Amino acid sequence: MSRPREDRADGTGPPVRSGAAARHTEDPSVGPARHLGAVRRTPGWLKIGTAVVSVLLVGVIAFGAYWAVRLQGNLTTGSLGAGSTKSEGAVNDSTDRMQILVLGSDTRDGKNSQYGSADDATGYGHSDVMMLLDISADNKRVNVVSFPRDLLVDIPKCKDPKTNTAYPAQKGVMINAAMSEAGIGCAVDTVNKLTGLEIDHFMMADFNAVKELSNAVGGVQVCISDAVYDPDSKLRLPKGTSTVQGEQALSFVRTRHAFGDGGDLGRIKAQQGFLSSLTRKIKDDGTLSNPASMLGIADAVTKNLTIDDGLASIPTLLAVGNRLKNIDVGKVAFVAVPTVPAETDPNRLQMAEPAASQLFAAMRKNIDLTDPTAAPDASAEPGAGPSAEPTASAAAPAYDKTLQPVTVANGSGVPARTQEILQALTAGGFTQHGQLTARTVATTAVYYGAGFADVAADVAALLGVPAAQVLPAAGVAGVQVYVGTDFAGGVPAATTGAAPVQLPSDIVNQTAGDTVCQQANPALITR
Repeated sequence: MSRPREDRADGTGPPVRSGAAARHTEDPSVGPARHLGAVRRTPGWLKIGTAVVSVLLVGVIAFGAYWAVRLQGNLTTGSLGAGSTKSEGAVNDSTDRMQILVLGSDTRDGKNSQYGSADDATGYGHSDVMMLLDISADNKRVNVVSFPRDLLVDIPKCKDPKTNTAYPAQKGVMINAAMSEAGIGCAVDTVNKLTGLEIDHFMMADFNAVKELSNAVGGVQVCISDAVYDPDSKLRLPKGTSTVQGEQALSFVRTRHAFGDGGDLGRIKAQQGFLSSLTRKIKDDGTLSNPASMLGIADAVTKNLTIDDGLASIPTLLAVGNRLKNIDVGKVAFVAVPTVPAETDPNRLQMAEPAASQLFAAMRKNIDLTDPTAAPDASAEPGAGPSAEPTASAAAPAYDKTLQPVTVANGSGVPARTQEILQALTAGGFTQHGQLTARTVATTAVYYGAGFADVAADVAALLGVPAAQVLPAAGVAGVQVYVGTDFAGGVPAATTGAAPVQLPSDIVNQTAGDTVCQQANPALITR
């Protein structure tokens, strides 16, 4: 069948009906096909509109491609580890629980040269800021855990992935030095060892990132109790609320002396306050739903960002960012690792036990730090539940009990408990023991350092401490029995099911929903 002719393109000559129209015309019962009629010429305005839309679509695609290429080109990448073996598989960046180590580098290279000479930051530089970002699988909670740069830790053996140079393990060194020799991966390995978690990604930004990000959002509101001036960081702010951006924003997060007692903990609280305010502003302004604003922020950040290879794509970064846009700011918890002045150097810090181990245990079990009494999330780390804790071996121990260091920290509030525990340990063959002062806690726990899991399990079994209350603690040498108020009559009170999660009541410094004024250092207050 021949195809019916259509109207001539130039509009000349009589219109030619389509086959359907012709059939209607020939049927007397229907009459002329008024509803079909002749095919009209395409109006000029529609042709122009179609052309404009086509150009716009091409422009949008080209614009998107330009930004994708530009942002991708901004990124610098590095290895996630420095010799450690990861036991977990890769996470789904959109749906799985995810931990990202966020680092601030003190390197003085390039744009950062104005803050000191290259000699001030050797090798890969030091981590001026170290925070662990923990996003729950349901995207309803985020924990931001800060590690003081002055915290003394043990750094594992690390290998520089660029040079293959191996560096021996170190004991009792500042945590900010973990990446200075073998790179960022060594900092990741150190935090993994410290917390018992496995970090999925890292992000490291330099000084310039803070300036450009604060400029991109139009400034960040901060609050301080009194007018202050720090001659080292050049931070000068009046009492009350101020908006900081650029150089002033950097001074606010860098200052080591302006807040608290002039130490690192005051600076951590100021950084957390800054990030809380930044989070509120981005959410209140709808930035995460505004493509133009997001591109500006993404450009500012990626130009000053180093990330691990697994995170090094714009779609992946967007997927992570998308997870945060609807989160309740009241469920973004800012926490600092509990610390006390170090015994070896009062100008340094060491982890405060049992609070630090309780924090890391709660994180491994995926506890809501803003509401520890709530049921643990089903997305807890594999093997992090009570069944993963060590159990006493039925066979004879493969060690000499008399050589195992076991200390007793009496937090029961009853001085006599110390001797009860020591006598029980001696009767059980653990004769190398000591005593520690301790603050009162509710639940008895047995903490152990690296290599002492089997000893801890046997000590716990001897004293009747449930396996769920036997916890690893990077700051413990050997085994530590921390006696709680539940320890009555020589054995802990009976427990059913999993042990309750014990956390200090003040473990959360603030949430992103809190507006907190930083306490100015009295020595730097101006009038």
